[in-house]
Amino acid sequence: MDSPQPSSHIRLTSHPGQGAAGAPALRWGEADPAARGPVVGSTAQRSQRNVIGAHSGSYGVYRALAVAAGSLPRGHVADLTNTAPTDPVGPYPAWGDAQRIVSIDPWGASVQSVFADYLARGYDIRPTIAVTKAHIHLPEIRQAIAFQRLAPDGRILLEDGSAAVTKIAIEPVWWLPGVAARFGVAEADLRRALFEETGGMYPELVTRSDLEVFLPPIGGQTLYVFGALRALADPSITLTARVHDECNGSDVFGSDICTCRPYLTHAIEECVQGAQQGGVGLIAYSRKEGRALGEVTKFLVYNARKRQEGGDRADRYFLRTECVAGVQDMRFQELMPDVLHWLGIRKIHRLVSMSNDKYDAITASGIEVGERVKIPDALVPADARVEIEAKIAAGYFTDGSVPSDDDLARIKGRALE
Repeated sequence: MDSPQPSSHIRLTSHPGQGAAGAPALRWGEADPAARGPVVGSTAQRSQRNVIGAHSGSYGVYRALAVAAGSLPRGHVADLTNTAPTDPVGPYPAWGDAQRIVSIDPWGASVQSVFADYLARGYDIRPTIAVTKAHIHLPEIRQAIAFQRLAPDGRILLEDGSAAVTKIAIEPVWWLPGVAARFGVAEADLRRALFEETGGMYPELVTRSDLEVFLPPIGGQTLYVFGALRALADPSITLTARVHDECNGSDVFGSDICTCRPYLTHAIEECVQGAQQGGVGLIAYSRKEGRALGEVTKFLVYNARKRQEGGDRADRYFLRTECVAGVQDMRFQELMPDVLHWLGIRKIHRLVSMSNDKYDAITASGIEVGERVKIPDALVPADARVEIEAKIAAGYFTDGSVPSDDDLARIKGRALE
């Protein structure tokens, strides 16, 4: 199907703006922010709104609770003094390409400057991206120092074992025509599914075709950059990167039923080492718990897998998920490369991932990928072995080739033990 084009005009609507400050035009894909216009999801100044939904994604519900409880004044407008990014990002050519970026607002970190005139006129515009500095402390990194795989350099890795990073938080902003095109569906069908599957939470999805941008009530992304942020856009500088989907049980609490935390911390070690050697490292962390099925569903699947006849088996690993959830995976990586294009990335030299879905999405978006780095066998917990074997049997990347007959026979034999 043809790629959608950004709107070049304001559609007539039966819902005109009211009051002195009407809704500004929003023309997705315009390279000039003044021509593109700001994203306004204000719930206080409804006449200014030019999107469906509200800022802060899933946290909008907590904001509603705070208002209801009387702890947050209705109509509070954020004071954005001194909140500007610690490091500038872009603009890059992809910011003006309506096909490259459809799920985040390229100008979301710089509203204080590029939309200063709107703010001065009383528009309630909120940043959807924030850029700051931080230090991260991980026992695995201190262990890498103890085993002399890493050494503090005072710049990337400090003497106390902490790593210096630029940290970026991103909220989703969906341009619905572009999202629909990514998934190969009609925009009307996408809108209806979003409306129906949220219990009719957003009637504007089906009543306001003039509003093309949606602020979905889902989690966003956090980026951790090791080294110079601007180096991400330079293909001559070696970039080590991992795109990681949330797994709270493993990432935070160290559950050993999967390889998520070991792979994440291994990638961080690779990023630190790459940055120390003159490159740059990137961890892109997305809130997609349990393959975007949710933690309750994930735990139900754990029980189903371990209680089936013959125990937890690689050949039934994904089947049990599908039986409970109706689908094996809802992460859908089609939107994932947007953040890479926002950063100006054109080449990932070392992709720390075994996922073909992620690799295929990245390369299909026009970003070159060099080496793919698998998780070392020694980092796979014993209880997570079935997960790795199930993924290999399903075609996950190992060493760049399809698993051999001997590998598949070994996996099948162990599953039947």
